[in-house]
Amino acid sequence: GSAFAPPGPPAFARSCTCSSIPLNAAAGGGEESSSSAAARGVDNSMTILDRRGLFGKAVVSAAMLVTGGGAVLVSGPSPAFAGTAPPTKEEVQRIRTGYDGIVYLLNNFEKETTVCRENGGECKRDADAVRKYLGLRSTTDPLFQIEKVFAKVKYMDDLDPDKLDAFFEATEDYNTAMNMSNSMAFISQFGEYNPGGGKDEVLKYLNEAQKQVVLAEKALRTILDCVENPAS
Repeated sequence: GSAFAPPGPPAFARSCTCSSIPLNAAAGGGEESSSSAAARGVDNSMTILDRRGLFGKAVVSAAMLVTGGGAVLVSGPSPAFAGTAPPTKEEVQRIRTGYDGIVYLLNNFEKETTVCRENGGECKRDADAVRKYLGLRSTTDPLFQIEKVFAKVKYMDDLDPDKLDAFFEATEDYNTAMNMSNSMAFISQFGEYNPGGGKDEVLKYLNEAQKQVVLAEKALRTILDCVENPAS
């Protein structure tokens, strides 16, 4: 049977296929008295704004998306195109669904990365499942271009400012792990056909992809903690 139709995987696998801080709040600080600025919390707002400004660098990423016979370079969005609206409930749910899928993948890694021919045919390891769970195979995958959702988090009204640094770091860690896992999985898929390659090469790079998925899971867990557990 297909490696992508096990009993109990997330629904998407079965289908296979901080309100914003006004700029003048920081810029106008020099025109107010120190007591007035303290009353309005300008110093604290500027600190949050500075942290949020780092997010522009955190969400820029590039992943090689291979679909069909062609290769397309998918770049992370610039915050300028992300608008100023916070993520919707549906978008936050995409992070949750994608995270649950990655956890499922790690708990069933060998089964999910093994493809067998029908009628008891030969089985072989296949890294394509890794790329799908990371949102790199279809526009309907929960984590497809999830960086666009990350870019909206800084506009959440109830975002806990104490979690901002951890959030920014987690988005960078996720992007790195996603790109590395994607590369390792892609190499693994063709490892048997490359000169000097074979099943050992397929497994070697598949294991490297798995290590990066572990890092991606950890980063998404931190991101979820930020968006699902707002400031009280």
